[in-house]
Amino acid sequence: MSERVLMPRNRGFLFLDSHPAGCERLVADVWQACPDAVEVPQGDGPVALIIGSSAGYGLAATVAGLRRAGIRGIMLSFEKAATERRTATAGWYRTADIARAAGRDLVFLNGDAFSDTMKDQVADLIEQRFGGRLDHLIYSVAAPRRVDPDTGTTYASVLKPIGQAYRTKTLAFDDRGVPEVREVETGPAEGDDVEQTVAVMGGADWERWIDRLAGRGLLGEGFTTAALSYIGSPLTAAVYRQGTIGAAKAHLEATARTLNERLDKTVGGRAVTSVNGVAVTQSSTAIPGIALYTGLLRGVLGQKLVPPARQLAALWDQLTGAAPLVLDDEGRVRLDTWELAEDVQAAVAERWEAATTDTIAGIADLDWLHAEVQRLYGFSVPGVDYTAAVATDIPWPTS
Repeated sequence: MSERVLMPRNRGFLFLDSHPAGCERLVADVWQACPDAVEVPQGDGPVALIIGSSAGYGLAATVAGLRRAGIRGIMLSFEKAATERRTATAGWYRTADIARAAGRDLVFLNGDAFSDTMKDQVADLIEQRFGGRLDHLIYSVAAPRRVDPDTGTTYASVLKPIGQAYRTKTLAFDDRGVPEVREVETGPAEGDDVEQTVAVMGGADWERWIDRLAGRGLLGEGFTTAALSYIGSPLTAAVYRQGTIGAAKAHLEATARTLNERLDKTVGGRAVTSVNGVAVTQSSTAIPGIALYTGLLRGVLGQKLVPPARQLAALWDQLTGAAPLVLDDEGRVRLDTWELAEDVQAAVAERWEAATTDTIAGIADLDWLHAEVQRLYGFSVPGVDYTAAVATDIPWPTS
């Protein structure tokens, strides 16, 4: 088994390696951050499929589902194994750690969620291993591209404003962790950028999953499904909610309304989008302005910033009936109200205006933000000895 001493190597917010021991400790921390249910079902808990289970909101949904709802079922992600030059991806290690900690009847699949081959593999497992009944489906997919199974066309998503170029403040750290606030300009969407992004990040694949599973008669009575989403602050709206990704999110929400009508008629079920609060994720750090906004928000809220595991615990309570399902006028579960409160947004906006390289350390929680980014890859996790060699070729969990 290959063992190496691993130190963080990064290009901006992108890290080249991940630390297995740090990822293991991080999963344990997420586990502890999620409250247990008063009575977690033992034995045959509800059967769930979580698509995008290894990172971000999807990881939180997996842990919260296990601890809060006692789920069993299938966890699907797309990760890379270790090679001679690189460690495995952080999601690979996190998946192995969840498998060790779960103590539940779980199958972990690694592959392309957009493919019909994977959909059929999942359907076979539900039929053969889980009694032919699926109770819950969580859809949490952030991807750069998607191949349409019907046409073979490859669609690529982009992060661009719509209509005109957008100039915004953003935050960067150099190799020593020194912060810099700078301005960046993002050119507007061109050609079919919007349609391409919607094809990848909208609701088409979510609906295809439901179609495939319903066609096999695998949706249980009262089946619920939720697609995880984000709206965010007016400070980042031009490049996010009002940009190409926002168009995809609007399509996702429209898909939820369509699916909800169908599921209500066929299995007495529900389909919703869950609008989550901000989190430091591998996807969010790629969006101009989001890192700066998140650091400022943490500076305003401190420990009152709600971690993803607690957000998703609240979602599971609503999906399982442990708490009432509360929807806004658009039919969305809102787990972001703490973030978008008027007083909070006003305080963040004031700091945003004041943010420069000289002032940022005093108005944003940069130590927390910088550590959170590193923790995505298993670094800067308290209690881990980073001078010790660790095994990197951890096997994918079997079941």
